[in-house]
Amino acid sequence: MPFGLIALAIGAFGIGLTEFVIMGLLPEVAADFSVTEASAGWLISGYALSVVVGALLLTAATTRLPRKPVLLGLLVLFIAGNVLTALSPDYGVAMAGRIVAALSHGAFFGIGSVVAADLVAPEKKARAIAIMFTGLTAANVFGVPFGTFLGQQFGWRSTFWVISVIGVVALVGIGALVRAPRGVGAGVSLRQELSAFRSGQVWLSLLVTILAYGGMFGAFTYIAYTLTSVTGFASAAVPWLLVLFGLGLVAGNAIGGRLADRSVDRTLLWFIAALAAVLVAFGLLAGSQPATMVILVLMGGFGFGTVPALQSRIMHYAGGAPTLASGANIGAFNVGNALGAWAGGVGISAGLGYTSPIWIGAALTTSALGVMLVAVHLAARTRPRADTATFATVTA
Repeated sequence: MPFGLIALAIGAFGIGLTEFVIMGLLPEVAADFSVTEASAGWLISGYALSVVVGALLLTAATTRLPRKPVLLGLLVLFIAGNVLTALSPDYGVAMAGRIVAALSHGAFFGIGSVVAADLVAPEKKARAIAIMFTGLTAANVFGVPFGTFLGQQFGWRSTFWVISVIGVVALVGIGALVRAPRGVGAGVSLRQELSAFRSGQVWLSLLVTILAYGGMFGAFTYIAYTLTSVTGFASAAVPWLLVLFGLGLVAGNAIGGRLADRSVDRTLLWFIAALAAVLVAFGLLAGSQPATMVILVLMGGFGFGTVPALQSRIMHYAGGAPTLASGANIGAFNVGNALGAWAGGVGISAGLGYTSPIWIGAALTTSALGVMLVAVHLAARTRPRADTATFATVTA
């Protein structure tokens, strides 16, 4: 395994921690700034929407630049945003810090996915992407519970200071360990990158990403409230319960990456269907502590197990200009994140209780399965027979 993949995973760890740790700290942040639960949730939704902007604009603006320096510049932006959040005197400044940090997120993962795939042989691309995203899953297993505990004990700002330090470590690691990749992008114009969006399969893949990821995060965004108010766990148990979700992420990412190297579409169909079933079970069994603990593992596993396949699928259909499409897919993940957080907040604000985000998430995920079935059907009709067999067994 190239050491560069480890460096990319460190960067993914820091960025993933910034995105997810706020979910476990929402009660503390809301109390500190004297805002409602739904308003605090906008620190998640606002971040996610800013990821979309950064994924598209920053990736497009840096298309012809060497990818390694771009990754380093994005990490500088990430560090600055987290320092601003840690120093924020009020809700508005905290939101500004979240936005600054988020602008680096989509472009980092989009460009980083292309760099990771370029570091290995073609038949190992999905696994290379999965290794990079292991940093994101590790952030959930180790970082989020520790960050939540740290924030509860020493104030939520302390968590963002630690994240800033991790960003510095990632900056040094990528500078030292990631070699300049082949095809640094100088020969690919923005027009070529934009041509990838002529493919209907690219747009269908983006929609699947939005709905599937939105389904998982529709259930997960307000998980701290669900676990304490519905399941009956003490608030002190929330960080350790998030470890279960994180373990599922790690397992799903690893298994999903391997299966996607055999069959992208089949992996997506099975994992999305399983996620929908798990969310329905969660809605029915949220009052049971043992069932909830098992479901947290499964929800993380099936939810994040789709990520390597989704990223590989869109890079495949983007052809020879995958960078902007890859960044757009990272943006789509966060559109789904924002959609799920917003929809879950609507359910809670409407007085439907803390299980309403789970049912909304199940509906979004079921919709994703429907879109995926359409995409597979259309791909089978338009792709040459030999290519159909190839993509059914090995990712691009």
